[in-house]
Amino acid sequence: MTAPSFMDMALGAAEKAGKAGEVPIGCVIVRGNEVIASAGNRTLIDRDPTAHAEVLALRAAARILGSERLTDCDLYVTLEPCTMCAAAISFARIRRLYYGAGDPKGGAVESGVRFFAAPTCHHRPEVYPSVGENQAAALLRDFFKARR
Repeated sequence: MTAPSFMDMALGAAEKAGKAGEVPIGCVIVRGNEVIASAGNRTLIDRDPTAHAEVLALRAAARILGSERLTDCDLYVTLEPCTMCAAAISFARIRRLYYGAGDPKGGAVESGVRFFAAPTCHHRPEVYPSVGENQAAALLRDFFKARR
């Protein structure tokens, strides 16, 4: 599979989260050509402020692979990760990060604190922004428009 088709899966997880009333963000973790884990945001459902799509997918992938290090895995997420998620991605040693829409308010990769550029960051994945950006941004825009 190619990057867009894995991002399509992340978009599907985001759509499912949105239908459940969550902010529509989805994440897929891939090793080789195999999807290891997939998740959408569940902060409201789980009553857990850390239940971001990335964190949930990282937890599932680590459990499935039996290791907290996901060195040969790539992560696809529909929105630029926040500081918490960027740190988790770094700690997991994710090889490549692909994300859809940028997040000037809460993102921490190319926005905000630029976590991976910090001298205290011990692992920096390769970063590929704007993969599926239009679809990801539209999901978020439509979600919030419906709530106004």
